[in-house]
Amino acid sequence: MNTLESYTAIGIEPNAETLRQQFAAAHGWENQYRLIIQLGKQLPVLPPEWQQEDHRLKGCESQAWLRGERSEDGCWHFACDSDARIVRGLIVLVLAAFNHQPAEAIQAFDIEAYFSELGLEKHLSPSRGNGLRAIVQGIRALAAS
Repeated sequence: MNTLESYTAIGIEPNAETLRQQFAAAHGWENQYRLIIQLGKQLPVLPPEWQQEDHRLKGCESQAWLRGERSEDGCWHFACDSDARIVRGLIVLVLAAFNHQPAEAIQAFDIEAYFSELGLEKHLSPSRGNGLRAIVQGIRALAAS
């Protein structure tokens, strides 16, 4: 695969609005947690050659990798993966907001309000919250380059 544009449709479907609706319908943290795990199953596994140290996200307790590239139309496309099931689901939440978007939209998206609306800040451990923010920072750093 030579392009990230076609790597995953996450960001197109599901997108942030779709996930807002799914989280609103999943009453209670147990149902939302199950939803996060299910979302993680939609994430394609990174090929081993992309699981290199130079793609590894710093700040995640678990192993996580991120690749990004900008297409000719100015949109950014990302591939991200982790060895932890819950982190894979959290990656989908982030990609739903940022994948297949121009840099301006990535930088302007209010990710803290999005996480708050989904109820994540109340239920994630500090280390998971730090990992989630490391994913966001990694994507925003790539999109700013």
